[in-house]
Amino acid sequence: MKILLLADQAEPSLWEHLDRRKLEGVELVLSCGDLPAEYLSFLTCFTAAPILYVHGNHDGRYAKKPPEGCICIEDTVYTHNGLRILGLGGSMRYRQGPHMYTEHEMKRRVDRLRFKLWKSKGFDILLTHAPAYQLGDDTDLAHTGFQVFLDLIDKYQPRFLVHGHVHQSYQHDFKRIRQRGETQAINAFGYYILEI
Repeated sequence: MKILLLADQAEPSLWEHLDRRKLEGVELVLSCGDLPAEYLSFLTCFTAAPILYVHGNHDGRYAKKPPEGCICIEDTVYTHNGLRILGLGGSMRYRQGPHMYTEHEMKRRVDRLRFKLWKSKGFDILLTHAPAYQLGDDTDLAHTGFQVFLDLIDKYQPRFLVHGHVHQSYQHDFKRIRQRGETQAINAFGYYILEI
């Protein structure tokens, strides 16, 4: 399965200067947040692949105008062709506003998912906005990752953690892919093609 991963910055070759070849063979699109709703809606016109998304910390505007034709998978396990995707958007709370959580608040969200996780027998992809703690995060509060994501990874051992939030320009030693046990953590900043 060919999956297009998106986060944080609209890719010009997929929006302003559409190169349809980048969408060839794509069976699923996963958005990690902080993208214009219009960008995601635009992509629905050029691919039949479902576009799933979680909220970024700057996606408060989605409340009034969500991405049309796209599916929000916050706080649920969504299955596509047998692939189970758990959606948990938002970032660490560093000011007041929507889609920001303390570690405790994010842990409560995860606790409320126990039945869904049991029913789905786990998940294959953890789709988030923020990274997991010390797995691609940064040192400032706004870009610190969540410990509870590590707990999920260690317990369920998904194949992938897909996140955004930490931009390539934020780190001089930016690494798109990291590993924790059996789980590959991928920073989807801009866009990235994942082949499964």
